[in-house]
Amino acid sequence: NELAMRLDSLVADWGGPLGEIVVIAHSMGGLVMRSACQVAEREKLAWLGKLRQIVFLGTPHHGAPLERGGNWVTLALDASSYTAAFARLGRIRSAGITDLRFGQVTALRGGDRFAPGSGHREIVPLPRGVACYAIAATLAKSPQAAVTASAMAAAKAVLGDGLVPLASALGDDTDPARALAIPADRRCILRGRNHLDLLDRSEAYEQLRSWLAETPVATL
Repeated sequence: NELAMRLDSLVADWGGPLGEIVVIAHSMGGLVMRSACQVAEREKLAWLGKLRQIVFLGTPHHGAPLERGGNWVTLALDASSYTAAFARLGRIRSAGITDLRFGQVTALRGGDRFAPGSGHREIVPLPRGVACYAIAATLAKSPQAAVTASAMAAAKAVLGDGLVPLASALGDDTDPARALAIPADRRCILRGRNHLDLLDRSEAYEQLRSWLAETPVATL
């Protein structure tokens, strides 16, 4: 709600014509942005009509296994200092962090956010009329890493960038109702990179430049 209202105030106070809004969202920022879009649609906020593109960088659309927990996660806790610290946060972690468990976009009303569950959450589609893109990273250096004999290599392939699995970052899901259906030409996978590499690697920057130079045609 807060982001939606802040964007509304920003547009109102802009002081001149505002052509369009483009958002680049890293990690959980993508979930926050999707939530803001839902609020803007419900409240009929003007800024949503200006939003043209969203680029998601490693956003856990369908959650992050390190938050959900699981025995196999211990195989990859040394993937980076970022994930090791994340795994130790325990029950002091914020509501924002626990939302990573299943890619929670809307606020959880009632119940224990630390309680185990099966991931039943409200299905929130990508915003209508907005071109959405996804850049994902994987610690695996090649697509074949998942079938190697090394347990660590297999764990890296499953975990994606060390925090967010590839499928989650790309919005893919075996349930068609939950799949975000981001087109193939609006996806990019950085191999041999971790979650934080998405913020400063040249290949991510070049892909951003290419996409943002387009005149987007929304598919939703």
